[in-house]
Amino acid sequence: MDKLDTLTLFVRIVERGSFSAAAADLGVSRPVATAAIKALEVSLGARLLHRTTRHVRPTAEGSLYYQRCVSILAALEEANRSAGGSISGTIRVDVAGNLARTLLLPALPQFLARYPDITLQIGESERDVDLVREGVDCVIRGGHLPDSEMICRPLAGLQEITCASPTYLARYGTPHTIEGLTGHVMIGFVSSRTQRTLPLSFTQDGRQSEVSLPCRLLTSDADVGAEAARLGFGLYQAPLPPP
Repeated sequence: MDKLDTLTLFVRIVERGSFSAAAADLGVSRPVATAAIKALEVSLGARLLHRTTRHVRPTAEGSLYYQRCVSILAALEEANRSAGGSISGTIRVDVAGNLARTLLLPALPQFLARYPDITLQIGESERDVDLVREGVDCVIRGGHLPDSEMICRPLAGLQEITCASPTYLARYGTPHTIEGLTGHVMIGFVSSRTQRTLPLSFTQDGRQSEVSLPCRLLTSDADVGAEAARLGFGLYQAPLPPP
């Protein structure tokens, strides 16, 4: 087994947590896989994997080596694609529903026209996704990154508007200031990741303020929230599509 195959094997073992599963994925026997990893550890002078009867996990050195191997293999794959002049395959993307509608979908016609051999598989959720275990290539989320080991890139900044139906405003009045929100109710959006009801957020004179109002309706679905606002259940904040 050459060096590149050994690196691929090591990455697969870490991701699968099993010598047998990784060996089967790559079409080699378990003894061959075991011997290759032992030889790799000897050449590096470091133990890369903790082995038990049920599971395999990387050591501290193994975790660092795994991250480097993933970067190397990804760069090599990209180089091979560039040399071939064509990028093809399926990209699995997990995105929050409101971001799918306001950010991702409007950009797809141009993207798919540029890469005609790419197929996108889009899943909609706001939960924490294990990219390696679940085979997801990209996750699109709003807000701050909770996991410092993940690599993120900013895609866009989204503005939110505070909405209400004419029926609601006729009953409660139209607030023009943060102080004017007293006596109003909101449609509570519950984060599926934290189970926290998100407050209304406002930026005034460069300062951000958060306001929590009484809720008669709670939802984790952006479409439900928007429809509830249209029906007059309360104030609701929704993202504006980028220009």
